[in-house]
Amino acid sequence: MQFFPLASGDRIPALGLGTWKSAPGVVYAAVKEALAAGYRHIDCAPAYQNEAEVGQAIAEAMAAGTATRQELWLTSKLWNNAHAPDQVQPALEKTLADLRVDWLDLYLIHWPVAFKPGVMFPQRAEDYITLDALPIRETWKALEACVNKGLVRNIGVCNFSVAKLAALCAQAAIQPAMNQIELHPYLQQTAMLAFCRERNIQVTAYSPLGSGDRPAGMKKSDEPTLLDNPIVLRIAAKHGITPAQTLLAWGLGRKTVVIPKSVNPERLRQNLAAADLTLDAQDMAEMAALDRGYRFVDGSFFAGSGSPYTLANLWDE
Repeated sequence: MQFFPLASGDRIPALGLGTWKSAPGVVYAAVKEALAAGYRHIDCAPAYQNEAEVGQAIAEAMAAGTATRQELWLTSKLWNNAHAPDQVQPALEKTLADLRVDWLDLYLIHWPVAFKPGVMFPQRAEDYITLDALPIRETWKALEACVNKGLVRNIGVCNFSVAKLAALCAQAAIQPAMNQIELHPYLQQTAMLAFCRERNIQVTAYSPLGSGDRPAGMKKSDEPTLLDNPIVLRIAAKHGITPAQTLLAWGLGRKTVVIPKSVNPERLRQNLAAADLTLDAQDMAEMAALDRGYRFVDGSFFAGSGSPYTLANLWDE
């Protein structure tokens, strides 16, 4: 397994298990299977509504001696309804209780979007809070306090544009360690990668396989698919590997963390094996030509009627 360094001196396993869309009743077995197979990096979030099950699997695996807490890398995220400074530590403590651990390795602001406390997903305009009314810098100060209290070792963000990340860096006492973003050959984010490397911010790629299993309501009827792209298939055949392994090896070859989700034992192991694969320069060049700036997770679910958030102000594009 490769490890990538963070500014704190910690090293994050380059390949982890994503738990978004892993259903209750299924995610427990998937995490147990993943830890037995050798995964040591689990990516979680309260918004996935399965952290308690993930925590049960982790606790049982540690009790059985499969892995120690020090060997595990656990990431979770602050949901949009807990951006108020007095809500941040309680939200983190709830995640720690659900995961049955005393600290997190990494805690991320899930979206640069704020809801009123108690709102899991907005139903009306009044459920939202603007970033003018509740600036990210205020949320970040509360996250910094959680680092200082030993509740989390590293803090960062998800789904931040270069503009939002630059603004945060200018105001932060503790610099963001990570930006977790959608990243795959159809959305290569070269400007973001360049910015993060310049600032010593690591990047995690979510939906590295194209998120074909996300809810139907989040899909477009004409969206492209990655796993059956002819170039991906050709490179996979050339190396005798699966299309998914090809996509993961591409992400790892760009020195980004990848967090594929699976609950299938065979695919869990295939995905983990991708950590030891390397694509050659020709493969990487062919994959580079696939970029089309296409988001599978475009944030349009936050841009409904009456919302202060639009795709333009979310991505700054």
